[in-house]
Amino acid sequence: MTWVAAVARLRARREPGALVTVATVRGHAPRRAGAKLVVGRTETWGSIGGGNIEAVAIDRARELIGSPDPESELIEFALNDKVTSRHGVQCCGGAVSVLLEPLPVVQAVAIFGVGHVGLELARILARHDLDLHLIDTRPDVLTDERLGVLADAVAQIHVHHVPLLPEEVLSELPPGTHALIMTHDHAEDAALCDAALRVTGLGSIGLIGSAAKWARFRHRLSTEGGHDAATIDRIKTPIGIPGIAGKEPATIAVSVAADLLRTFEQDARQTGPN
Repeated sequence: MTWVAAVARLRARREPGALVTVATVRGHAPRRAGAKLVVGRTETWGSIGGGNIEAVAIDRARELIGSPDPESELIEFALNDKVTSRHGVQCCGGAVSVLLEPLPVVQAVAIFGVGHVGLELARILARHDLDLHLIDTRPDVLTDERLGVLADAVAQIHVHHVPLLPEEVLSELPPGTHALIMTHDHAEDAALCDAALRVTGLGSIGLIGSAAKWARFRHRLSTEGGHDAATIDRIKTPIGIPGIAGKEPATIAVSVAADLLRTFEQDARQTGPN
């Protein structure tokens, strides 16, 4: 497996890891500069030459994986028999520096309803390193032409056209995904709210709409859905930063995105290392 595929596998599994790269080589060494190793909690892919270099790098990479706020770092190795090492002697005669780069678990967001507000929100969130799921029952809002504004996205975009039951996507989302419900149809919103409360492992659940809409939904979730008050309170509504009253789609999207980014920060402080 290539190192690129290994990084993608960790990301898809939502597992932290580290990318280890031979940065510089002076004299004789097991591998050339640029050789890479991907380290997960229990697996590794690739090699930077084996022996003490690789063993030390793996040990340190796993320490970084378990750290609350890991940063990239450089490790220097002298390859001679005079150097005491934890994992044996490598006496190639050269010197090597190895760069360790943390691969944190990225956030995942699902936008149910890619209308005017949903698309504006997607444009903002696409500028961040996260997994962004776009779900809609209407094929005309998920065309390549309309989503062309996301062509330069930093985020990984996943488009789901679900003609009948968008709530089925909920069970397919990665653990910890933050769900934002803002479809064109209040009945669809209500079904999504009910389904979201039945899915374990979701992150936050946000619903766009008025106080009157939420009062109706809350009553239905209790009487028809059978959810208790504490469960229903998992749904946040209204979404966005309090005090921003603008009704324009771009204004709403900025407010919602800012509120979501604040949620990301709170998650990081509460959970610590992944």
